[in-house]
Amino acid sequence: MADAVVYRPLLFSIAYGMTGSVGDAEDIVQDAFLGLTKAHRAGTEIAAPKAYLTTSVTRLGINHLSSARVRRETYVGEWLPEPVVVSGERPGPVEHAELADSLSMAFLVLLEALSPVERAVFMLREVFGYEYPQVARSTGKSEANCRQIFARARKRIAAGGWADGAGPAADGPPPPARRAEGEELARTFFEAAAGGEMDALLDMLAPDVVYHGDGGGKARAVAKSVTEPHRVGQLLIGGLRRLRSLGASLRPALINGRPGALIVDAEGRVASVVELDIADGVVRAVHTVSNPDKLGHLGPVSDIGRLPEK
Repeated sequence: MADAVVYRPLLFSIAYGMTGSVGDAEDIVQDAFLGLTKAHRAGTEIAAPKAYLTTSVTRLGINHLSSARVRRETYVGEWLPEPVVVSGERPGPVEHAELADSLSMAFLVLLEALSPVERAVFMLREVFGYEYPQVARSTGKSEANCRQIFARARKRIAAGGWADGAGPAADGPPPPARRAEGEELARTFFEAAAGGEMDALLDMLAPDVVYHGDGGGKARAVAKSVTEPHRVGQLLIGGLRRLRSLGASLRPALINGRPGALIVDAEGRVASVVELDIADGVVRAVHTVSNPDKLGHLGPVSDIGRLPEK
């Protein structure tokens, strides 16, 4: 049983990729280990603990998504996943920083278009590189069915903007050199936004840049995605100016393996998390999570961005 703990980072990443929630992923992994413990106590011989746990996490994830979809249909505003954050001051559990950082927010949002079983098959095959016999065992489907499900899921993801060969298995986490370049651009980007330097900011924004915000109806956020570089620049400059007037500051961090920042108040409490999608030397997308329900795993949550309760 003790040896099985080495699989926790993988299991967390599968569960997180399925749910987009750090808390739910932790619960699913815990339930999977509990099931393994009960099986051992019942005298069941588990020849392959890794396969047993992967199957358990996958099926728990499918069951969870089936009920979560009902809740997300009534979600206020845009839905973004809970951020996995790695920074010098908030390193978090190691399992949050390993395989999970290959799952960008943009990719996880695309996965929302899939059914629970499609998502499981696509994740195991595309992201984690499982062969079809393993995918079939984990999902309880036949190999032939899994091949059909994967092909269907790939088409649906491609329709949402994902290009073959551009998924997390191919582009993330980035190698150290590219990561350092992205972090330097992010630093310059945030400095320009904080300083109100619109021209410098526009030079770093892609022509088709998109800004996404998730406040969940509980914190300030854009009602829908914002496009066009100048509008995105205005939003960033105005937002950071307002936050700075409230005593907030930026702390560089890796968000789901991508450059970004934590926005914290004067007491160091997290107000929001910003992830930058950087490619070809420009920012292609900005994802900001300010919903307090999605920040609790990072520590104390600030109330400077909260909307008044109705």
